[in-house]
Amino acid sequence: MRLTDIEEAMARGEHGAPRQWAIQHMQQVGRAFDAADLVEVHQAHIMADTESLGEAGVAFLERLGQAPAADRRVRVPTITDPRGIDFAHYRKLGQTDAMANLERRAIDAFEALGVLMTDTCINYQTIMPPLPGEHQAYGDTGVVIYSNSVLGARSNFEGGPSALAAALTGRTPRYGLHLDENRRGTHRFVVRTRPRDLAEWGALGALVGRAAGSYWAVPVIEGIDGPPDSDALKHMGAAMASFGSIPLFNLVGITPEAPTLDAVCDPASLPVREIDAAELKSFFGEYGAPGEKVDVVVFAAPQLSLIEMQQVADLLDGRRIHEGTALLVATSPGVAADADRMRLTERIEASGALVLRGMCFYQSYAREMAEANGWRRLLTNSAKLVNILGGYGYAPSLMSMSDCVDAAVAGRTP
Repeated sequence: MRLTDIEEAMARGEHGAPRQWAIQHMQQVGRAFDAADLVEVHQAHIMADTESLGEAGVAFLERLGQAPAADRRVRVPTITDPRGIDFAHYRKLGQTDAMANLERRAIDAFEALGVLMTDTCINYQTIMPPLPGEHQAYGDTGVVIYSNSVLGARSNFEGGPSALAAALTGRTPRYGLHLDENRRGTHRFVVRTRPRDLAEWGALGALVGRAAGSYWAVPVIEGIDGPPDSDALKHMGAAMASFGSIPLFNLVGITPEAPTLDAVCDPASLPVREIDAAELKSFFGEYGAPGEKVDVVVFAAPQLSLIEMQQVADLLDGRRIHEGTALLVATSPGVAADADRMRLTERIEASGALVLRGMCFYQSYAREMAEANGWRRLLTNSAKLVNILGGYGYAPSLMSMSDCVDAAVAGRTP
């Protein structure tokens, strides 16, 4: 790989041990993907929940944080994905003091590196959305697919160490979606029915992701009449990334790189796959459970926007969650502050629900929470979440937000 003078100096250790580790890590990743050089990035976004880090990962961060300040501080604005703990509620969820203490250590280590503890997977809705053409080093798959597709930025899926290395160097290898040729459409879909709610947008993303099924696939989607809103695209993209490892899609006539079909693919070379109402309905049937007792209802993955928080508050006004059911609402600290100010949090929690700040669900010791609380049947309007939670011992069901709230109140699925 070609390195600039400053990159060569980092590799020799002239900018400190943390940056030397980081640039060498980037060289290894770049060689693996045949990158010719590194590209400067504007932001980094680190996925590093403590369930994944464990003791060894946190200790590694702490060692980096012991370097001199000039050597360890990140070079570009660097933010974090949701954490595993909400310190105000972790005991209620069945999480332990040991989990919380590990989380505190990780936070201290990140802060020593100059990382902004934003604790969110919806930074594109809450902090500083990237601009078209900007190169980024983002970790969360939902963040990457939204930023690439909806905003026209450029990022690969960065693993935790790679995102941290990009933060310390301001660089990432120039491969994958940093290159024009890898952003061309490879699969063509025609949608025959417009999704009606966020769960259906997620289901559409899941079906596209399953069919394309490759990190190197770029679905081109036709048939969507008029632009969806940000939350719809958020759920569709998160599910597409979860079910198919997809980091980029194009909605013809809607997303910035696809003003026309010809702009993103050679239509004659791609077979067309249609998705209709019957296929969407069939997808929901895979996660159905009519008449079953509901243990927990979760709104998360992605975290809720302020608009979604208002929708949940409106659905819960004057109602109480069933005594045998828990309702968890996960959002970013920034959105939570606005929700507090607008009394949305108060309205939601008056029902017996919990608003969780800065955490998600599946990366928050989900299996341990299930065992501690006796949770099995879980309802959500997130297609991404139902795809993940079966591996944590849950029996998840996908429903609309309204049906999820009704089930939480009744204690049973419709």
